[in-house]
Order: sequence, then C-alpha cells, then structure tokens
Amino acid sequence: MLWVTGLSLLLPPLEVVPMVLMFEIVSSLHLLPAIWQRIDWRSVWLLLIGTLIATPAGVYALASLPADPARIVVAVIVLAATTLLWRGFALEAVPGRLATIAIGLFAGLMNGSVGFVGPAVILFYFSSPIGVAISRASIIAFFLGTGSAGAVTFAIQGLITGDILWRLLACLPILILGAWIGHRRFENAEPESFRKFSLLLLMFLAVTLAGRAIWL
Repeated sequence: MLWVTGLSLLLPPLEVVPMVLMFEIVSSLHLLPAIWQRIDWRSVWLLLIGTLIATPAGVYALASLPADPARIVVAVIVLAATTLLWRGFALEAVPGRLATIAIGLFAGLMNGSVGFVGPAVILFYFSSPIGVAISRASIIAFFLGTGSAGAVTFAIQGLITGDILWRLLACLPILILGAWIGHRRFENAEPESFRKFSLLLLMFLAVTLAGRAIWL
C-alpha cells in the first residue's frame, strides 16, 4: 500500500500497480518458507474467495460512481475500526465462515473501487483472538494470493512490460533485504508493538486516502 502511494507520485498508475503486485509476490514468496506453519489457511481461502468475487463489483462502482466520496467513506471506516482496535477492542471468538467471506467481499469492493485491499483484512486478523504471529503469516499469504491474481490479470492484458520486469530485477536485492530485515525485526519484537505499528500505518493510509479525495 505504501509502494502504491509513493510510486504514484513518480509513475503513471498503469505502471505502478502491476509493478507493486510483482513486488508483493516476490516479498511474500521470500517469506513463505519461514511462515508456512503459522498460516491459517481456512481464513485465507475464505477471504480470497470473497475478495475475488467482489473486486469486479468494486471496479464497476469506480466506473459508475464518484470516486472521491467512496474514498472518504472507506477512510472513515478504516479510521473508526483502527481507533477501536487501538483502544483494546477484540473479538471473543474467530469469525465463522460467512463472516469471513463477508470481510473478503468488503475487501474486494475496496480493492476494485479505491485500490486498497489490505485494510479490511488486516483489521479482520488483528481483531480476532488467533494471535499476532498467525495474523501476520495469514496476511502475507493473502497478499500473495491477491497479488498473483492481479498479476495474471495484468499479464493477460499485456500490461506487464519489459520495463516493469527490469525495474523489478533492479529492485530485487532491496526487496529481499527489506523482507528479511522486517521478518527478523518481527521475530524479535513484542507482538503488541508490531500490532500498534500496523494500526498506525493503517491510520496513516486512511488519512492519505481522505486527503487525496479532498485536496487532489
């Protein structure tokens, strides 16, 4: 999400989005062996089903409805949810199948309409009682799934060009090093510190999204 925000200042969106998807795939694949045993595959698959179903509806909404009001609504929802989690709100039990798919549907609508698939899923995991380590591993697996699906779509449309692949190769050492450092820091960090950092990041992204809608 930060990659999209930052690179959009330098490159056209049609170049930024497929490049960021490739970044997500490489980073996630690098971390996958270390986190494999922690992934809650049941929730990941249910979220992916909901997201893949609802993303086209989000794209339709983007094409049919004013984009800025949608961005503001999403930003307000994310800010409200992160504030609740910061203040200690947590679910007493892991959400069931239908509730998990519903969160995936909401993530898909966000993905298609405003390009932010992550906040709904991150908030879903951090509000559940499964623990920070399992949540982080499952989020990475989810992003690998959505990134792969998105990359295939862009490739079919011929939007993953030679320039994008060269940029990916140029950034590969930094990507792998960053993923390794981030994983090491997580392993040595207090779970609550990681959780609060992630919530602050979501708040920042929500404010950025609202600011883009209001001022740009």
